[in-house]
Amino acid sequence: MPPQFVHLHLHTQYSLLDGANQLAPLVSQVRHFGQPAVAITDHGNLFGAIEFYQKAQEQGIKPIIGCEAYMAPGSRRQREGFLAHNEYYHLILLATNQTGYHNLVKLSSRAYLEGFYYKPRMDKELLYEHREGLIALSGCLSGEVPYLIGQNDLAGALRAAGEYQEIFGKDRYYLEIQANGLEHQVVANRGLVEIHKKLGIPLVGTNDCHYLKKEDARPHEIMLCLQTGKTLKDANRLKFDTDQLYVKSTEEMVEAFRELPEAVLNTCRIAEQCNLQFSFGTSHLPHYQVPEGYTKETYLRKLAEEGLAERLRQRPTKIPPESYRRRLDAELDVLITMGYAGYFLIVWDIIRFARSRGIPVGPGRGSAAGSLVAYTLFITDIDPLEYNLLFERFLNPERVTMPDIDMDFCMDRRNEVINYVIDKYGEDHVCQIITFGTLGAKAAIRDVGRVMDIPYAEVDRMAKLVPPQLNITLKEAMVQEPRLAELVERDSRMRELMTTAMALEGLARHASTHAAGVVISQEPLMEHVPLYKTTNNEIVTQYSMTDLEKIGLVKFDFLGLKTLTMIHHAVSLINATRPPDEHLNIQRIPLTDTATYTLLASGRTTGVFQLESAGMRNLLVRIKPERFEDLIAILALYRPGPLESGMVEDFIKRKRDPSYVVYDPPELEPILQETYGVIVYQEQVMAIANRLAGFSLGQADLLRRAMGKKKPEEMAKQQALFVEGAVRHGLSKQKAEKLFDQMAYFAGYGFNKSHSAAYAVIAYQTAYLKANFPTEFMAALLTSEMGNTDKLVGYFTECRELGIPILPPDVNESSKNFTVVEKGIR
Repeated sequence: MPPQFVHLHLHTQYSLLDGANQLAPLVSQVRHFGQPAVAITDHGNLFGAIEFYQKAQEQGIKPIIGCEAYMAPGSRRQREGFLAHNEYYHLILLATNQTGYHNLVKLSSRAYLEGFYYKPRMDKELLYEHREGLIALSGCLSGEVPYLIGQNDLAGALRAAGEYQEIFGKDRYYLEIQANGLEHQVVANRGLVEIHKKLGIPLVGTNDCHYLKKEDARPHEIMLCLQTGKTLKDANRLKFDTDQLYVKSTEEMVEAFRELPEAVLNTCRIAEQCNLQFSFGTSHLPHYQVPEGYTKETYLRKLAEEGLAERLRQRPTKIPPESYRRRLDAELDVLITMGYAGYFLIVWDIIRFARSRGIPVGPGRGSAAGSLVAYTLFITDIDPLEYNLLFERFLNPERVTMPDIDMDFCMDRRNEVINYVIDKYGEDHVCQIITFGTLGAKAAIRDVGRVMDIPYAEVDRMAKLVPPQLNITLKEAMVQEPRLAELVERDSRMRELMTTAMALEGLARHASTHAAGVVISQEPLMEHVPLYKTTNNEIVTQYSMTDLEKIGLVKFDFLGLKTLTMIHHAVSLINATRPPDEHLNIQRIPLTDTATYTLLASGRTTGVFQLESAGMRNLLVRIKPERFEDLIAILALYRPGPLESGMVEDFIKRKRDPSYVVYDPPELEPILQETYGVIVYQEQVMAIANRLAGFSLGQADLLRRAMGKKKPEEMAKQQALFVEGAVRHGLSKQKAEKLFDQMAYFAGYGFNKSHSAAYAVIAYQTAYLKANFPTEFMAALLTSEMGNTDKLVGYFTECRELGIPILPPDVNESSKNFTVVEKGIR
């Protein structure tokens, strides 16, 4: 849950301390209400609702889902003529049930889509339309009623309170009193009590919570500076004149409202009325319309069988056709039994559209490359049988999860694919997905240092002491780097900086659009998920990708891949000078081209997909790939784990000298032969468990996951099963235990072979183009990086080393892109 978007408002925590004797009767009544409850009321949105709900339930706390709405003074559509103080008021809305939640979703969405003006605003007309299932509280000092009281306009406050009471009814609108240490709040509370007496609107005691503990007031003050671009020395910065905006104990709340005990009891009564229950695990997959006479299942089977015949005709292999048919039937049975026929048809239709329009599509991504059904539907473009890719790595019938097929498209034409999906399923059924950028360890140090006005050089020195480890926390950094710990201990300013940075680390600092994620729903999206408008006026979901999956919405990844655009352009340049019957088809190039492997082994891979970095070039020179399987392994090996563990050195040694290759037991040879006896892939771990211990491939996938997570209890359980199975299949207990330990070690570094194989295809294609058509390749590469001066300079250097002249613009020969001409690249 993105913490700075979280605004805990309704507080009914019942884990009581020993209260003062005179408060005992009220404390006892509060205790009577039972289960602890707490509400989340994000400002204007529902960003954290799903994660908050699940985390609260895990801790035995009743979650209450709400929103602190921004109310327009007039119509939500009005953009001019606002009151002088602000463009909106605050109002607390809490969902009591599913109807209330759905109305909250619609209110929050329409506030962004119809009422956005600096803030997502709703109005009383919209409130009345979606009032069912909601409880409303008058809000903090920025609420309409408290604000008017503060302006000495009690008549206006009475009128406004009456309007809200008319919208929600006598039992669902409350006047919210708080005890937060602010003088204005004391004035507001007096006026609210007076309105309560005149109109009979019930009071409720709450605390406006912006942080968890009282001592968090200082980090919160610094966070406000971060969000508003100010420093602590700025006299005009946004700040709160109180340190009381924390989650108070029950005793503190009861003490604060001792003269109005009914307000505290109403807090508990509201908590009792809020009984929203989310149902997780239900899928809202969009409906795919199949031709008349077919069901989704029979149509998928027909397409897959026809596709298999076409694949075997285009790319005959030494594997018997019957092996393909058996695998296809087995996969289809699983997909149909699990109810995923519709999902595959949707993906097939999207890919088919792209190919029909000449939009370059990638060969696959992730574990989907292990599916023969995906291959026969032309969703992926690598034969899973030929490269020993496992369907169960993609979809495990023993661990029910939605399939996840990521799609790579030409970057320039990705939007055409998204627009096709919108046209097909409807604009209100399709949306891109939000993502939250978080405050990392080094960024937290730098940002807090700036707010505290500590000289940049000192802050920079401190930030650079954080080890360059992915996703490292400041706590871990202090342990790993003694100099950092010493600096914090020695310098009081740095100590405060570090304490504050640790408090803010991991907070979400901004929301943006996910690079690839698109969600498609059976019903209009607003029936399931609140929508949000970005600063670029893009409409995206308010829930992140993981939260969308929890509520049953299916996301599709449409990634724009620049390399696909570049390959397409290079092939176009090559074919421009060839007769049609000699056109190059990049999908049909041989994977045994000598020139390509010579190029790879030389490390001259500038511009080659995934193989450009200095470290990767060095690895290529040392391994000297000679076949496509070597390239798959290289992409899997070039990661911190294998490089640091000595696994890569072992691989190179065995490749150079086969005498180092030992298969113990010998049954490992067919599984590990392609990687010279080293366990490189997760699929190899699965295959060992399957063939040597009798695991089903579904069980083997569970074993692979357990090894990756390294949970002791689960590992012990899996080891017992493995050893028992291996002994049954002829291994001694000692050898079985040794093999399990070996698998567990390598599983920590093992990579998804399906993903590596799919990306090896693109790497090979770019290497093939560079080795065989260097001029066209470099022209296309330069075109793809026209907006990046640094890269252009590097590629010009590469052209010189390849002996390809770069010619200046020419009015007769130049076009908008880099062009191949007789003497070089224009």
